[in-house]
Amino acid sequence: MPLDIPSVTQTEEERLAELGITQTLDRSMSGRQNFAVSFTIISILSGCLTMYGFGMNTGGPALIMWGWVLVGLMTLFVGLSMAEVCSSYPTSAGLYFWAHKLAPQKSAPAWAWFTGWFNTLGQVAVTAGIDFGAASFLNAYLNLQFSYAATPVHTITLFGVILLLHAIVNTFRVRVVGFFNTVSVWWHLIGVVVIVGALLLIPDKHQSPGFVFTEFVNNTGWGSAVYVALIGLLMAQYTFTGYDASAHMTEETKNASVEGPKGIVRSIVVSWVAGFVLLFGLTFAIQSYTGALKSGTGVPPAQIFMDALGASTGKLMLLVIIGAQLFCGMASVTANSRMIYAFSRDGALPFSAVWHKLHPGTRTPTNAVWLAAGGAFVLGLPYLFNTTAYAAVTSIATIGLYIAYVVPTLLRLRQGENFRRGPWHLGRWSRPVGLVAVGWVVIITVLFMLPQLNPVTLETFNYAPITVGVVLVFAGTWWFVSARKWFLNPQHPRSNPSQNPTPERAASSG
Repeated sequence: MPLDIPSVTQTEEERLAELGITQTLDRSMSGRQNFAVSFTIISILSGCLTMYGFGMNTGGPALIMWGWVLVGLMTLFVGLSMAEVCSSYPTSAGLYFWAHKLAPQKSAPAWAWFTGWFNTLGQVAVTAGIDFGAASFLNAYLNLQFSYAATPVHTITLFGVILLLHAIVNTFRVRVVGFFNTVSVWWHLIGVVVIVGALLLIPDKHQSPGFVFTEFVNNTGWGSAVYVALIGLLMAQYTFTGYDASAHMTEETKNASVEGPKGIVRSIVVSWVAGFVLLFGLTFAIQSYTGALKSGTGVPPAQIFMDALGASTGKLMLLVIIGAQLFCGMASVTANSRMIYAFSRDGALPFSAVWHKLHPGTRTPTNAVWLAAGGAFVLGLPYLFNTTAYAAVTSIATIGLYIAYVVPTLLRLRQGENFRRGPWHLGRWSRPVGLVAVGWVVIITVLFMLPQLNPVTLETFNYAPITVGVVLVFAGTWWFVSARKWFLNPQHPRSNPSQNPTPERAASSG
């Protein structure tokens, strides 16, 4: 069955109406601001550096550098495929809406349901990972400056405060968030130049290029170098998450069917290049590898800065990173809340009527903002008793998001020539790019479910499979017991706008 194609002369509001969605969000974002949201959430100063200690133990410099190159390339394939679908369906519902439009008619609601749940899980987990990383770096700074010890209780306390701050900021109009995201782009780019410049020019001693690009380190307890190298890709792959934010912000972006896809692709490319420069500069400046891993701050990059730059300059670099991480977490809550808003708009979350309400003054989904922050806090709590909890959260974020990222691509491939492209598309490269994207996501989904440390104990267990399994069982049970009868079914009273006329609700079945 041929799919609908957006008219060249359509306004974005008309396109939404054609898709069965009423324009309710404030459409005031520019294309540059749309890009800024995704770039800010990828945040090389957050993902690269918060996972740097994991990389030092799991493959070392060789995997940190070459893993970044490989993962960045594969991520670009995934992002290009996503961007093409985004151009056809520029809506804040994003991935699950695309799955519904692209799947066979009978199974379309099921594809959308599970895609939406994976996306929601990934969004909450990535928010948790970002703000937990910010809390860890802030705790390291406070430890150095005020002797505020880097303990699990202190880190979790800071984690909660940061989430609270980000929830408050996101209750304002989207223009405020858009301004902060624009500032964030320059903060990240200038920050990378300043940090790398300092690491290259100030230290008297540097590592050799051979060390930076070939030194392999295995502190995992596993004997297989291949296994360690594969699970070590998590550092880079986790960083390359969150760029679906450009899709979730399309209902608030001008010329969304073009600017949304551009935001996705540009954020990946710029992050790929800048991240490589950052990782090279940091690894090149390591003074004591063992000393960085055993740092009392709990954050190896903090110790690298202190050793290479001295106390005062090292603390200043930490502040630059913490600022970037705070921008990143703020943008993640924004994108997360839009996904929750859209998914609850179709009744797919418990107490959906609460989460899809808009604040009448700001036209922002305030309740969804608080759910995003609260869910992220709960997901980070296991750090109080599990030393690998942060790596598990990043695994959950990566698995959840990438499954949701690739399902629409898989369905688009099945459509073949029936897929009607939007104004931004890949032309004849659409199929080969999509096949590579699907294959890569299958590989990393398996990899990041695997144990990361040996021996596997209660303290070192990777609880990502359990978390993903619990969410899958919950969503699956709800689907078979109830949701399959009404989700995205315009004939059912629960989904029929004429019988449920909440103005911000969408008849997303189109």
